[in-house]
Amino acid sequence: MKLLVCISKTPDTTAKIAFNGDNTKLETAGITFIMNPYDEWYALVKAIEIQEKWGGSVSVLHVGPSENDSIIRKALAIGATDAYRIDTEAVSADQVAFQMASFIQQHAFDIIFTGKETIDYNGAEVGGRMAAQLNFPFISFASHLEMVAENQAIVKRDMEGGTETIQVNTPFVVSAAKGMAEQRIPNMKGIMTAKSKPLNVVTPQEYSPKINIVSHELPPAKKAVQYIDPENMAELARLLREEAKVI
Repeated sequence: MKLLVCISKTPDTTAKIAFNGDNTKLETAGITFIMNPYDEWYALVKAIEIQEKWGGSVSVLHVGPSENDSIIRKALAIGATDAYRIDTEAVSADQVAFQMASFIQQHAFDIIFTGKETIDYNGAEVGGRMAAQLNFPFISFASHLEMVAENQAIVKRDMEGGTETIQVNTPFVVSAAKGMAEQRIPNMKGIMTAKSKPLNVVTPQEYSPKINIVSHELPPAKKAVQYIDPENMAELARLLREEAKVI
């Protein structure tokens, strides 16, 4: 089987977020980037598990410049067979989906994995946009995937009040959520092997932007929490009346 995992980079969860002067781009100076956890922990590991059972290969695909190669190498260290980097900045979900779908159209993959969303923008857009361009079935927020034949899978996803079970033939696109797999930590052998695995640089396709970022805004700062002695209800009533003005 030929499996493809689409990976992205996100700021480390401890990073302090700021924007450039006109608020159109993330200020990247001093920020540590990581592989998006949903891509790494669930999508990538599940693809590797399928490859270990059914044979074949696991490729990873990333849209971004060469400074992101260390993130791609981590995917190779975890167990991917090879990697492709489309050599252009990722500027929007639509642009990333277009570049990835254009690449996939030139190759034959059985399953295309993404994480359910990135932890920075939480857009959950790329998988669906990519599947639409490819005219492939798309299952989002999947928590379970089991191959029942080389060309057929059973996919489950949690829904409000229950679980949806879907039978789907390859090729298809699936976005992986918590429960799909268990995180794997690259070992020393994997890290050393990753250095010699192929990382192919792909020329991007010409793209006409459909979306332009006007500006970003940080959410308003949260107000400080004030603790009141549970025995002092008079003070609580005063604060609600005079400061919060809700009574």
